[in-house]
Amino acid sequence: MKNVLKFIASILFSLGAGVLGSFFTASSVSTWYKTIEKPFFNPPSWVFSPVWTILFIMMGVALYLVWKKGLKEKKVKIAFGIFWVQLVLNVLWSVFFFGLQSPLYALVDIVFLWFAIFITIVWFSRVSKKATYLLIPYLLWVSFAAVLNFAIFYLNI
Repeated sequence: MKNVLKFIASILFSLGAGVLGSFFTASSVSTWYKTIEKPFFNPPSWVFSPVWTILFIMMGVALYLVWKKGLKEKKVKIAFGIFWVQLVLNVLWSVFFFGLQSPLYALVDIVFLWFAIFITIVWFSRVSKKATYLLIPYLLWVSFAAVLNFAIFYLNI
């Protein structure tokens, strides 16, 4: 039963970060975001919600796989802590890009986010290979998002 609660909490924590970020996103998508220049490879707006939902669920499962190993081990504590850092940076990206309408601040954040995800993957690999594999699509999507963020910044300076 304890692991079931950890599983549910892990998914809810991750999805909760997405919901928190969406508070900053929702109002700007239909207003400010429509007015800025975007590159030819910008996906349609409807793509982002399902992709992020899937990624947040995968992140939650990865967190669970690490958490269930127990927080008494030093490598689990470190992996767990780094996960939270990248999750905060993820939410901050939405605050910067959509809330403050600053592609520049968001670009700086996404560079830190990318490295935090990479470090999370490294530490998760020391605890659970399955957790590592679950985070690779997230890193790939954030890599694409960083390129997109840069292009939007460049096109709108």
